[in-house]
Amino acid sequence: MNETELADAIRRGDAEGFESLVRSEAGRLLAVTRRILHNEEDARDAVQEAFISAFKARQQFSGGAKVSTWLHRIAVNAALSKLRSLKRRPEDSIDGLLPHFLPNGHYAGTSDAWPEPVDEALARKETARLVREAIDRLPESFRMALLLRDIEGFSTDETAQLLGTTPNAVKLRLHRARMALRTLLAPHFGGPPA
Repeated sequence: MNETELADAIRRGDAEGFESLVRSEAGRLLAVTRRILHNEEDARDAVQEAFISAFKARQQFSGGAKVSTWLHRIAVNAALSKLRSLKRRPEDSIDGLLPHFLPNGHYAGTSDAWPEPVDEALARKETARLVREAIDRLPESFRMALLLRDIEGFSTDETAQLLGTTPNAVKLRLHRARMALRTLLAPHFGGPPA
């Protein structure tokens, strides 16, 4: 089915259209929910809830976006809702991971540069694993801002809406998350941030 046929089939509640949608999008949605929830069972539950929500809201799909984009947003919302419903532990402080500055404004550490371009480093499998592990170490609110904005590609306003906060709070969390991520990765790439 092409995009228009799929959208029409979904709005009609066509079983074949939904089956096609599940087959084509389930893997991608599971990857997204895994990144958010860090638990296979919870991630699968979130994907299932996303498909159920999509079916229930099928008449509201206007066709202004691709079906996959619409479903992606529903899956992110389902994962975030599940995350909120899980027993939350107190969030760790991110301050120890941020760069420190002297009273005169200069960086308190050394400014060693990473020896290879980041894009080349990220291409390597081992580096990708290190990055995923470093992201997982970030406190939840910072990790979610980074995942939604930088990895899932939501706009700042969309991320704020998904997280139930303001765009300025998202910008602050995102900046701090990126700085903390750089600190966590520095031992693997040659030193602290410049």
